[in-house]
Amino acid sequence: MPMIDADGCLINVSVEGRDGGPTLMLSNSLGCTLQMWEPQMKALTQVFRVIRYDRRGHGKSNVPPAPYTMERFGRDVLAILDDLNIEKVHWCGLSMGGMVGQWLGANAPERFGKIILANTSCYYAEPTRWLERIDAVKKGGIAAVADGVIAGWLTQDFREREPEITARMKAMLLATPVEGYLACCEALSTLDQRALLPKIKSPTLVIAGRHDQATPISAGELIRSSIPGASMTIIDAAHISNVEQPHAFTDAVVGFLTQR
Repeated sequence: MPMIDADGCLINVSVEGRDGGPTLMLSNSLGCTLQMWEPQMKALTQVFRVIRYDRRGHGKSNVPPAPYTMERFGRDVLAILDDLNIEKVHWCGLSMGGMVGQWLGANAPERFGKIILANTSCYYAEPTRWLERIDAVKKGGIAAVADGVIAGWLTQDFREREPEITARMKAMLLATPVEGYLACCEALSTLDQRALLPKIKSPTLVIAGRHDQATPISAGELIRSSIPGASMTIIDAAHISNVEQPHAFTDAVVGFLTQR
């Protein structure tokens, strides 16, 4: 896995899959590493060259001091593509990865083919939830919020049915550097990208989770209705829908990206 320099921040990047195939870039949720996409990798790498990366402040990437912004996250992506000498990719981002995808679709349209925005939001009307989480993590570390976060990521039924997967997801969250997690939460507390959405010209699919409390269907519908020509599909899952319903998620992604 290469480490790619984005304005002095080393970003951990993985490139796998079909040489010469179309390229798909995946972008993770807050508190996740590129490992969150493992349920999709076998299928996706048969069709695409797949780029995954750890967002700054996460996984094996550097943890520069705050503040972080959506523009900074977007420019990190462009630095990765430039370093790999890749002109254009499809994009699939979940949660925070979807927010970065909104910025990229509006500000670097020539670099993106089709865009998938999964379990995400463009706007938080009220920062209280983020400020409370920041306060809790400052006082007690990520462990102080981990159980609540996992309950939002995966439905109770899934957590009871798949305790090993649930434990892996929780371990991924707990391993996130506290400074990076807090800097990302601070960036999310002021999120408002509503004005960017009408500028996105790429064919766009919005994926929403039927049981997602963090970014509910209404948040996905706001994005879908604001991006010209966007479509939406709903998956029977909570927030991390690619883990909870891997086959339905993969089918939605491959179907959208390969249709003419």
